[in-house]
Amino acid sequence: MDLLLDRDFMNEFLNPIWLSLKIATISGIVVIIIGTLAGRLLARQSFKGKAILETVFMLPMVLPPTVVGFFLIVIFGKNSIAGQAIEWIFKQPIIFTWWAAVIASIVVAFPLMYQSAKSGFHGVSRDIEDAARVDGANEWKLFLLISVPLASKSLITGSILSFARALGEFGATLMFAGNIPGKTQTIPTAIYIALDSGNMTMAWMWVISIVILSFIMLLTVRIKQE
Repeated sequence: MDLLLDRDFMNEFLNPIWLSLKIATISGIVVIIIGTLAGRLLARQSFKGKAILETVFMLPMVLPPTVVGFFLIVIFGKNSIAGQAIEWIFKQPIIFTWWAAVIASIVVAFPLMYQSAKSGFHGVSRDIEDAARVDGANEWKLFLLISVPLASKSLITGSILSFARALGEFGATLMFAGNIPGKTQTIPTAIYIALDSGNMTMAWMWVISIVILSFIMLLTVRIKQE
């Protein structure tokens, strides 16, 4: 009986951690790809409305997470075109699923990756890129073999910070994905519920876990910047 209780306790403790890592990893990969491409494009391009577009990109950093969650519900809810299309294709709504948590994490983590990528590509010398073009490199090879390696420090920093942001996402995730144990419950939402129910032992275990993970990621960023 004690072993069963211990197993149940460990499952309750580990499930939000594994789910948080899975969500942060998937959303991190998406954010790295989109953020890197957007950062490279807008670091070199000037066009009318660029300031407005970049402001939209950065809005999730300053908006309350509940506002982000509200917009996600409006965009992907059952009454929206996107929500109806998703429900028709997958035979279920996306809201209150772990994929909803992935989308919420992508939205809130993207600004960090985009800003880091843009700063990194701004620091790449145009003369080096032009020399590569003269030597016959097309834009794709130029991007992969010249621009990305030269901006790698900023890209790595943005990737780590984006992953950490996705791992710690709470407000938008709680609104859009909910807090279903074993299905959508991440570390931040689990801590909130544990504290609210007075389960301080479990709350402390989750807090220590996410502090250790965040500390390792931030320490990595500091080491990479030196």
